[in-house]
Amino acid sequence: MEQIKHTYVQVNGLKLHVAEIGSDTSPAVVFLHGFPEIWYTWRHQMIAVANAGFRAIAPDYRGYGLSDIPQQPDKTLFADLVNDTASILDSLAISKEPGRAEADFGRFDAKTVVRNVYIMFSKSEIPIASENQEIMDLVDPSAPLPSWFTEEDLSAYGDLYHKSGFQTPLQVPYRSFAENIGSPQQGVDGPKVEVPALLIMGEEDYVFKFPGMEEYLKSGEVKKYVPNLEIVYLPQGCHFVHEQFPDQVNQLILDFLTRNKY
Repeated sequence: MEQIKHTYVQVNGLKLHVAEIGSDTSPAVVFLHGFPEIWYTWRHQMIAVANAGFRAIAPDYRGYGLSDIPQQPDKTLFADLVNDTASILDSLAISKEPGRAEADFGRFDAKTVVRNVYIMFSKSEIPIASENQEIMDLVDPSAPLPSWFTEEDLSAYGDLYHKSGFQTPLQVPYRSFAENIGSPQQGVDGPKVEVPALLIMGEEDYVFKFPGMEEYLKSGEVKKYVPNLEIVYLPQGCHFVHEQFPDQVNQLILDFLTRNKY
């Protein structure tokens, strides 16, 4: 972990935190987190990728971790993350009022929120609160962390989220899913990702329980938008499979990068 360096990049009026490791002249691999993750979630993969001769880069999105919080977190768009990422790569010389969830999370410190999210979303079922219940109430305070997620990991997440809080993360990605990020010239089908892509999922990921998701992925329909997509499913893997089985995920990433290096 000590060999990972941390810098700040001024992007679109915000100072964004970027963690990286590897030579500036090596091919770059950019790791993008979800929620509740921040750059730290890719710690295992960053080191493995750098040791294999690549430059690993992992930013904290705007409003996440050590990056600046936008002036209006509730106005944050998914397109902002796309633009921020492009601007970060350029800079590194590489080609509201609180809503219900905010109020729920606000009852706890950052460490407790992350703890509860990891416990809930590492299971295979979608956690759903009843009408008079909040999502944080679904976790028993005595429930143990997943076996692969340590107290040290939890402290790292808690410390990093202490600065940013959760208002922006609750906006992006989840509340921005319906956002149209394509241009009018791209038509009704939206943008396509033409480059080789790799998706690694755990077979026990709760995401499969969303209506139509498993069929969308396993039928190949997703390749309408990502035609060169390779999907690998890891047995017993949960939503956080890259932290649950870091060695397996590291090897899959390295194999993919090697096959598609040039």
